[in-house]
Amino acid sequence: MKRSELVADTAITLLAERGMRGLTHRAVDEAAGLPPGSTSNLARTRAALLELTLSRLTELEMRALGPAYTSTQAGAQAGAQAGTKAGAQVGTQAGDQVDSQASMVDRVAEGLHIQINDRRRTLARYELALEATRRPELREIYDAAGSRFRDPAVALLAAQGSRDPVRHARQLVAFSEGLMFDAIVGAGGTPTFEELRQAVEDFLAGMLRRPSRGP
Repeated sequence: MKRSELVADTAITLLAERGMRGLTHRAVDEAAGLPPGSTSNLARTRAALLELTLSRLTELEMRALGPAYTSTQAGAQAGAQAGTKAGAQVGTQAGDQVDSQASMVDRVAEGLHIQINDRRRTLARYELALEATRRPELREIYDAAGSRFRDPAVALLAAQGSRDPVRHARQLVAFSEGLMFDAIVGAGGTPTFEELRQAVEDFLAGMLRRPSRGP
């Protein structure tokens, strides 16, 4: 493991265990078993340490969630730009591997299950999300990282015939974030994969249903 990865991974653990106040250069050195000053040599300022940690966290999340999203990454980027009919068509082409709505439900539920069961990583992300509201430079990085997960949702929804895949993707992300937050820091308990699947299935069924044409 590279030293930068060791420092960032240790910072992620400290954020999850001690919160933002517990993350210092000295604490990282001690927890990682590094000589004093090692973290400062790598990331001299607190902002630099946070940026390093967020970049590493995004890398780890992409690695964990990749199977559920990467097959639609290219089409999602085009479809997310404007939500136009042409963009939706590109997203549909990229979503050819999504055989049915049931397959999409499985993908989303799998991603939620992974995030909820890796409390360390998800708690650290919450800490960084709150800090990003106070640090514009971190906000920019956080938003860019988030788009790597939001954009593929546009293609997935376009492939299922969404009338407005961009808007629906935002709603799906908000719904998913709510499920994770409730499971990890709320009073909802830890849902099973089947419970997550049912929740996602119910949500998508309502969101993607065709408008009534009347009598």
